[in-house]
Parts: sequence; C-alpha cells; structure tokens
Amino acid sequence: MKISVKSFTRPRGYVPLIGLIFLLILPLFLPTYFLHIMITMLFFAFVGEAWNIVGGYAGQLSLGNAAFFGLGAYGAVLFTHYYNISPWVGGVLIGGAAAIVLSVMTGLACFRLRGPYFAISTLAIGEVMRLVFLNQRKFTFGAEGVTVPYKGNSLLYLQFVSKAPYYYIALALMLLGMYVTWKIEKSRLGHYLVAINQNQDAAEAVGVNSMRTKQIALSVSAFLTAMGGTFYAQYIYFIDPNFVFGLGLSIEFALIAIVGGVGTVMGPVIGSFLLRPAMEFTNAFLGATYTGVHLIAYGGLLIAVVMLKPEGLMGWLGGLYEWFLKWLPGKEK
Repeated sequence: MKISVKSFTRPRGYVPLIGLIFLLILPLFLPTYFLHIMITMLFFAFVGEAWNIVGGYAGQLSLGNAAFFGLGAYGAVLFTHYYNISPWVGGVLIGGAAAIVLSVMTGLACFRLRGPYFAISTLAIGEVMRLVFLNQRKFTFGAEGVTVPYKGNSLLYLQFVSKAPYYYIALALMLLGMYVTWKIEKSRLGHYLVAINQNQDAAEAVGVNSMRTKQIALSVSAFLTAMGGTFYAQYIYFIDPNFVFGLGLSIEFALIAIVGGVGTVMGPVIGSFLLRPAMEFTNAFLGATYTGVHLIAYGGLLIAVVMLKPEGLMGWLGGLYEWFLKWLPGKEK
C-alpha cells in the first residue's frame, strides 16, 4: 500500500489518524480503573483479531483458542519461574512455537470435520489442555495456579509499576493484530480463505488446497493468541488452568469478533470496545449487590446485538462512517 502525506489530508486518512492520536494521549487523562478497562478493550480486540483469521475469514468456528492462549501464558510464567527467562522468550517464542505445533496437530485431527463437528472437536482440544495442566502439579502447580515472579519495573520481564506501559503494549498488540489481518485479507491467502468459507468444495475444484490454507490461518491465529496469553499473564500476575484454558475464554474470543463483524479488520475492535466495557461496568455495578445479575445484563446485550444485527455491528457502523465522511471538508469527488 502506497502511503503519502497527501493521503492524510483526506477524510479517509485523517479520521483514523485522529483516532490513533486520541488513543496515544488517552492515558494522560484516565484514572486507574478506566485505564484498566481500556487495556482489556485493546487486549481483547487483539485476541479477537487472532480468532477472526480462522473463525471469520475461513469460517471455521474454533472454540479451542484458549489452548493457544494458555500455552503462551504458561510459557511466560513457568520459564521465568524455573529458569529466569524473559517472557519475550518463554512466552512469545517458546509458547508461540508450542502453540503452532498444537495448531498443526489440531488441523490434522479436526480440519476434515465441518460445521458443529469442527467446533466440538476444537472445544475438546482446549479441554484436554486444561486437564493436562490441571493434573501436572509438580511442574504447573495444578489447580493452585502459579503467581508470576516479581522482577520489578522491567520491560524485559513485562512488569511495570503503573498501568500506562501495559496500555501502550496492548495498543501495539491491537494494531499488530489489525495489520496482520489486513495483510492477510489483501493477500492470496485471504482470497483463498474467503473462497473456502463460501464454498469449500468449489474452492477445491478450482485448485485451492483447503487443508493447507486453513492450517496456515490456524497457525497464524495460534501464534498471535499465544502472544496475547503472554501479555495477559504478566498483566494479571496470576494464572491457573481453569482460567487460561477455560471454555469461557474461547467463547469470548469468538463473541467479540461475531458481535463486531466476522471477516472484517475492524469487527473485533468494535466488538471488544462494546462488550468489554459492558462486562466491566455490569460487574462493577451489579455483581456485588445482585449475584449473577451482571451476567444476565451482559447476556441480554449479546442477545440484542445478535438478533438485531446478526451480521455484526461493522455493517451499520460502516454506513454511519460513510455518512460522516460526506460532512467533512476535503471530501473526494
């Protein structure tokens, strides 16, 4: 893509640029609690982008991405705990490599299945990983979980005394996820994935290797998700198998993309920016007083969005954005 200074003087150029500048200066004005909400929004937008590559573009409803997430999280924490290795190595490199290996095994076992059978099989992969780490008490600490070893204020170990650095790392992850998704969308791989999503038999008839194409997408998704697990483990300072390998986490990855709009770059971002604040605020205002009511409110919001906009919010917001551009100066003729 050719980018010039002139492109940023047009509505389609300077509107995203203004949004990026806004996100860059936002931590200067937010109190700690709201900064935490922004971090979770940016982070879940990133893992939603990772899920969207295989779940949105390829149309493979994976419910096992928590398996890759957990490998990144445990890789970061355990290698630091036992060998004093940085999470960048233990989580991103080693955990990411382990996630890719697991994705290949998952693809070989599951990609011959379609529809709900594929979804159930990936769910089983995540559950198997949860049980493995739950029962390996000597190495993974089992159900007790493991606390991240404190290393002080250090970029090398992804530990900081304030939330602002976590915010900027989460922002960088979200932008990375959007860029990777955009590059895939514009590439031959992206066209193959869309073809497989629309009609796998027809795509194979014209020469598309569906198994190889889906495997590449799943491996990229797995590596990015493991990166997310590495970051989140260092952010919350504690992990356990029931959380990082849990089905609830896999479902949330998928819902964020589905609500925002699958098969689009901005869909997971929109989904995360809607659902995560809703989850945090309903939990904060209703969770302590009325046990379980915050989950009902959150579920009600999900049902409303899916029923009113089954294709996701991206289509509606895209139309609103086009309308907004018409009123800006410098509109292209």
